[in-house]
Amino acid sequence: MAHVILGLLLLRPASLYDLVKHFEASVSLFYSASSGSIRRALETLLTGGLIEVADVAPGARGRKTYRVTDAGRADFRAWLTGPVTGPDADAAVLPRLFFLGLLEPDERAAVLPRLTARVEQDVARLEALDEQLAAQEVPDELADVFAYQRATLDYGLASGRFARDWFRRYAQGHDAPTS
Repeated sequence: MAHVILGLLLLRPASLYDLVKHFEASVSLFYSASSGSIRRALETLLTGGLIEVADVAPGARGRKTYRVTDAGRADFRAWLTGPVTGPDADAAVLPRLFFLGLLEPDERAAVLPRLTARVEQDVARLEALDEQLAAQEVPDELADVFAYQRATLDYGLASGRFARDWFRRYAQGHDAPTS
């Protein structure tokens, strides 16, 4: 979540309230977070020197607006251009795709193949599981349960293959998009 917040703050300085609204309006497509988790992430980023308070509004509430520091810019760039890690392809790939426009065109061209490769790895893992399950004998009493578990895997395969094909096409035609 820290890198998503850094990306949003690189687009423009924002308060906690603004960030919650940004999550609801755009980032929720691939990442959901409560205001409490966003607040904790902001505190961690602030303590780590990756963001700073840009402004405190007058009044009892004293709404703070945050901005990214030079260290935060470097950390964000390293994340965006670095290895594509994460528990699943969506969590690893979609935030990077969302913020890819913050990089220079030549840098984007290097990142897109890594995003595509990560999706391909996840699909290959599911395909191997599919083959493994196809070879298993299922006891009669578990046949119905197994059928729905296989349906879940089929959904994951279809979704993953769609994502893989989409990323392949996108990477071929959009190495360096222009505005």
